[in-house]
Amino acid sequence: MADAVRARLAELRRDLHRHPEPGWCEFRTTARLVEELRAIGVDELAVGADAYDPDDRMAVPSDDRLDEWYERALDRGADPDLLEPLRGGTTGCVAVLDRGEGPTVGLRVDIDGLFIEESDDADHDPAVEGFRSETGETMHACGHDTHMTWGLATLEAVKESDFVGRLVVFFQPAEEISGGGAPMAKSEYAAGIDYFFAVHVGLDHPTGEVVAGIEKPLAMCHIDAEIEGTTAHAGKAPEAGANAIHALGTAIESVYGIPRHSDGMTRVNVGRVEGGTASNVIADEVEAVAEARGETTELMEYAKSELRRRFEKAAELHGCEATVDVVSESPRADSDPELVEAVADAAETVEGVDRVVQTADFGASEDATFLMERVQRDGGLACYSIVGTDHPTSHHTATFDVDERSLETGVEVLTRSILSVAGVESAPTVGAGANR
Repeated sequence: MADAVRARLAELRRDLHRHPEPGWCEFRTTARLVEELRAIGVDELAVGADAYDPDDRMAVPSDDRLDEWYERALDRGADPDLLEPLRGGTTGCVAVLDRGEGPTVGLRVDIDGLFIEESDDADHDPAVEGFRSETGETMHACGHDTHMTWGLATLEAVKESDFVGRLVVFFQPAEEISGGGAPMAKSEYAAGIDYFFAVHVGLDHPTGEVVAGIEKPLAMCHIDAEIEGTTAHAGKAPEAGANAIHALGTAIESVYGIPRHSDGMTRVNVGRVEGGTASNVIADEVEAVAEARGETTELMEYAKSELRRRFEKAAELHGCEATVDVVSESPRADSDPELVEAVADAAETVEGVDRVVQTADFGASEDATFLMERVQRDGGLACYSIVGTDHPTSHHTATFDVDERSLETGVEVLTRSILSVAGVESAPTVGAGANR
């Protein structure tokens, strides 16, 4: 643990890759981060409920799931003392370097995995080289293992530099379910940030390319809908029932018919449905998981409102009742041009960066926008960057992987960007032997 993070980037990323955990269940992951942060040495380390108010969490899974993943972390050798503050799903942490009078700089990296079983194909490098996910059902299929590695190594590099000011690094849980950005944005650690950076790997940008700042992330919301009707015998007395499946079918048809909006683009999707018991039983209960997105927060609100209304009206039409809950959501927030320019200038100086793209449309959603919005509302500047990587298949697929040359590139871009806004001209370089 005493070896510099920057000398073992690939080793660390691979260890994190082996143990992906879903949102609010990142027990082993958080414990591992705490071990590394203690080895680096920070001035303040807030873990779990000390980093945010647990009541502000969104999309928290059931107690049974939380307990299951907690026990898994113990079984994988996580330190019980490090796990105890995380019990109940208060995962993630915030690390602070305090280096005197100067700007306050924030950096956010996400830490959760996805419910995707990782490929064991013979041409999938993690399988071939022995760092495929060991959980059997989850995977770092979006690069958050890379993001965590960047966060740790950048913190270490800034500590060893001439940085003056305060650096706050958010190791944020539950990004994939849009659950963790809001509580961290509401926390005391998000107050008074002058410059804020968030970052993602890949997103169809190749190794050697850096997007200094994204624009147009989609505001979004996740919705759980439940329709309750009345059961009956489908052959003997179908008229006695209130068919929840029929109501759901009407709702789905109606949801996809939500009118386009003259102010911009919207998206809706019903992604999962479940219900019913048998072919000869009128179903009295069904569940659906849906989402709404918009080019702006206001457009997302429009689509969300229409989605809710259409579930409720469809249920009413069929003599049923609908309950629609917003499980999580995130706003739109764009990168500030001044900070985009700083990242672009920094990236131009990094060896291995072949092309710097000033801005690009994001086209997806991200709950780092809660932190961006908080910083911008308080008068600071925020930027969300992309460090490209060659990935053999798309994000959120079983064969996703990253080009580990991007590990070093990401650390350099982030470190130089942070030091630039703090007025430091030179940065410590990443150690050799980091890449495969």
